[in-house]
Amino acid sequence: MTVRDTTLPGVLLIEPAVYGDARGFFLETFEASRYEAAGVPTEWVQTNHSRSRAGTLRGLHTQIQNPQGKLVRVARGSVYDVVLDLRRGSPTFGQWEAHELDDESHRQLWIPPGLAHGFCVVSPEADFVYACTARYDASDEGGVIWNDPDLGIPWPVADPLVSEKDQNLPLLRDLGISDLPLAGSEGNV
Repeated sequence: MTVRDTTLPGVLLIEPAVYGDARGFFLETFEASRYEAAGVPTEWVQTNHSRSRAGTLRGLHTQIQNPQGKLVRVARGSVYDVVLDLRRGSPTFGQWEAHELDDESHRQLWIPPGLAHGFCVVSPEADFVYACTARYDASDEGGVIWNDPDLGIPWPVADPLVSEKDQNLPLLRDLGISDLPLAGSEGNV
């Protein structure tokens, strides 16, 4: 497995070893000692799986009081995956980065608590799998609208399928301190 730092502190791009032949492939999607050595938590409290059709955009989501760290991957298809730094005191606050995650490279992304996350499906369909360090709590949701003009994220779909809830997320500039995740409140990144 190869682990690469990204432009946002703490965000890691993980390329697992994939063993393939004429029958298909095999890979370990998680092995505690190797991931722990790379700086990825090894205790998960929730694992999620979503299936979305082409052009679906989900995000940019976070949790405020109990932010989740997420280890994300695509089991089938391809997505344009975006993380946005919302950590209080972070030197990269308000910055974002994007990565293509797909079922051919099998890359994974470790997203520490305090970052907003979203993705857009660029294949006919995509199965997105993520392990979380904290439980989801609908009453603790937060985030930033996907098409915030100040962010200028070049989403790969001009007119994506977006939920009503996600269409009503605020602009980054409209967030107050109480709208930001607790992770990173002491400058931890």
